[in-house]
Amino acid sequence: MDFRELDRLNRRDLLRGTAMLGAGAAFMQPLPLLAQAGSMSDVRKAVEAGKDASIKRLRDWIALPSIAAENRNMTEGAAYMAELAKDAGFTNVEIVPTDGHPGVFGTIDVGAKRTLGIYFMYDVKQYDPAEWSSPPLEGKMVDRPGFGQSIMGRGAVNQKGPEATFLAALHAIRAAGRKLPVNIVLVCEGEEEIGSPHFRQIATKPNILAALKKCEGIFIPMPGQDSSGNVSVNLGSKGIIELELVASGEKWGRGPKKDVHSSLKAMVDSPAWRLVQALQTLVTKDGNTPAIEGWFENVRPLTEREKTLIREAAKADNDEAQMKQALGVTHWIDNLSYDDALIRLAQEPTVNIEGLVAGYTGPGGKTVLPGRAVAKLDLRLVPNQTRAEAEKKLRAHLDKHGFTDVEVNVSGGYDPTEVDEKSSLIRSELATYKKLGVNASLNARMAGSWPGATFTAPPVSIPAGHFGIGHGSGAHAPDEYYLIDSTNPKVAGLVDATMGYAEFLYTLAAIK
Repeated sequence: MDFRELDRLNRRDLLRGTAMLGAGAAFMQPLPLLAQAGSMSDVRKAVEAGKDASIKRLRDWIALPSIAAENRNMTEGAAYMAELAKDAGFTNVEIVPTDGHPGVFGTIDVGAKRTLGIYFMYDVKQYDPAEWSSPPLEGKMVDRPGFGQSIMGRGAVNQKGPEATFLAALHAIRAAGRKLPVNIVLVCEGEEEIGSPHFRQIATKPNILAALKKCEGIFIPMPGQDSSGNVSVNLGSKGIIELELVASGEKWGRGPKKDVHSSLKAMVDSPAWRLVQALQTLVTKDGNTPAIEGWFENVRPLTEREKTLIREAAKADNDEAQMKQALGVTHWIDNLSYDDALIRLAQEPTVNIEGLVAGYTGPGGKTVLPGRAVAKLDLRLVPNQTRAEAEKKLRAHLDKHGFTDVEVNVSGGYDPTEVDEKSSLIRSELATYKKLGVNASLNARMAGSWPGATFTAPPVSIPAGHFGIGHGSGAHAPDEYYLIDSTNPKVAGLVDATMGYAEFLYTLAAIK
């Protein structure tokens, strides 16, 4: 499902769900419309002149990793984001405190009739330098076969690369002596990679909420092209809850309060086995369907139109073998057909084990009976489930099955998102892709998650989505990269991706 390169798959690469399902429509670089249209030639000239500065801006940003999970460089990351915003022309820029890590807010008001919201994140995922072929903070240029010269580093595609590209579009429009066609509201957080636990505090701050409510919609920049140049326009995304389940001898009142010798298992209860037993109650025997009481009572199944969109896209793409190879699988759940598996991907809520930790996990063996065991889970939610409902039902389920001692420690999450395909935001996306010569398919719902529900739900209540051309891959994984100089005639490099954002602003301003 990674509509970027399918060599590394991870949560962010899966974010767009069935995004790889568009039919191929090739275009030669530079993009025909933007290269030839006289109305944008001055902007393109400015983009090309500013290319080196754009690359340096991204490389410098990669060199400053803000990792919320490690509380690393968060103050510095917010301050740097604020400076990037000011440099791109945003005014009234403020660093917004929360009960966690701060956000950043700013506006550009040119007196335009329409206002667009833009969502950024300045945090990135953790990394292990030993797993990388290039140092993750150096932003070196590497060749990615089939795509071209790319900048490699943590945050290169998730999300600093596309965000820096959007900022480059603002720089170029200003350098061309133009006034922006729309007003812009920037809302940025530093906790997306830990489930955005405090983002709502930012979005509902009175002055920020007032600015957001003026927006036609809000989008997150995303380099959405696969190797055939196709993109998907997402009409929603699943929600998520990230949490830990903890079983311990101390809370249970049985088993050891600390690790003890494993020979004692003959006479001492095991918190690790208790956690395993609790986990087994959460899903059906095959592990594929949530079994938490009441889990499906508010689930909205896909409509027939939504299913048709998925089936048509699957038929047009016909790339099942490539997806299986990329994922390293030979069968879909229940041996489903490709299109039925994709429908299930979009429609079903999930209970997933991210990791299990107990006792000794180093080289060789160590004969201990752990006093504490932890399971890291993520729960994917679909309309009309809510985070609050799901958390309550999980706790009630564990209690009902006798696991009152098993702790549920939620670290973050948010509700599912839906957006009307008739909104000006989605219509502008489709119109822009058409102008660019990029084949775009409607995607009923992403399998992955982002905090768009903060915008689509009250009190903000505006459309939210994703937009962008270009390419990158490896988010959350080693060797993350973002395409700069494309050798693939179907895929945009940095200059054309920058022009894509510029074109989107003008399209939104003119959409009827």
